[in-house]
Amino acid sequence: MIILPRLGGAEAPAEAVGAETDEAAAPDAPWTTIVHNDPVNLMSYVSYVFRSYFGYTDAMAEKLMLDVHNKGRAAVSSGSREEMERDVHAMHGYGLWATMIQDR
Repeated sequence: MIILPRLGGAEAPAEAVGAETDEAAAPDAPWTTIVHNDPVNLMSYVSYVFRSYFGYTDAMAEKLMLDVHNKGRAAVSSGSREEMERDVHAMHGYGLWATMIQDR
């Protein structure tokens, strides 16, 4: 932290010039939508959602569904923050538990 003198002699803390936050350091880093396992939805329904919303093949939808079931979660899409917010919102609309994270 840099201390700059104020008028009148009192000192006030100031931000360091050139300091960057985590978000500012990686503004173009992609985001990922994660679907989490839950005790409510059937595995066949989760596969159906992946096929119908994301357009995955039967095999890919099945693989992702099994990741959700066996590993507790699966990364189902990646892209800009706005796109992933849309995907998370859509998954919630289907009744699935989804979150998004920024890749580092």
